[in-house]
Amino acid sequence: MSLHDGSDRREDRPKRFLTSRSGLVLLGFLAIAGALLFTEHRAHVLGALIWLPLLLCPLMHLFMHGKHGKHGGHGRHADDDRPNRERGGP
Repeated sequence: MSLHDGSDRREDRPKRFLTSRSGLVLLGFLAIAGALLFTEHRAHVLGALIWLPLLLCPLMHLFMHGKHGKHGGHGRHADDDRPNRERGGP
């Protein structure tokens, strides 16, 4: 039995698309196309940036409230069933 792990063989390693020749060509094409689109449509893009905070509000509401749990709990703990004066309240 050999302890050789085969890490020096290139054909066994998984090939990544973005580091391949065609992936680099695609990234270059997308960068050039993005730059040309931005320069040609700058007024439209910058005009839409004004509405971006308003459009993000519903998304932030949906995703930021995901940590609170369901609407039935709202911070109740098991020891909240005791009377107010035991908790230090009026």
